Amino acid sequence: EAYRRLGYQVIENTAGGADGGVDLRLIKGGNTTLVQCKQWRNQSVGVKTVREMYGVMVAEQAIEVIIVCTGSFTADAQRFAEGKPIKLITGNELQSLVAAVRSTPREHLVIQQAVMDVSKTQHCPRCSSKLVLRTAKRGANAGNEFYGCAGFPKCRYTKEA
Repeated sequence: EAYRRLGYQVIENTAGGADGGVDLRLIKGGNTTLVQCKQWRNQSVGVKTVREMYGVMVAEQAIEVIIVCTGSFTADAQRFAEGKPIKLITGNELQSLVAAVRSTPREHLVIQQAVMDVSKTQHCPRCSSKLVLRTAKRGANAGNEFYGCAGFPKCRYTKEA
């Protein structure tokens, strides 16, 4: 519900069986963020879980993955997530998020999230390099702006601006 109030379309994975680790899909502005939830109070979520979700994110061409747990994350998991489009939300941070959403009118949350989205650096869902605003120089899209992977020519990912 917190993400709905932040302006996301939330798709819950209610199918039984293997879900690829994806509990929620958050859709906003045509972009998908994957969410995995871990209810581990006595054990920290390790780097294996974070690596697996990063792989799922790349395979599904999502822009980000969020892993939410009721406890905490190991130091290795935190190091792996650094510099990648991975958010690790601990139990305490989850409580703060829910409290903030409950105490703030919905319209203010959507505006606040929009400001955060604009200021957030975008990363390539394929290789995690930064996305750079570019202008097409030739072809049918000449003169149009787009986001291209900073890893070009090794990675040729593009996204509409």
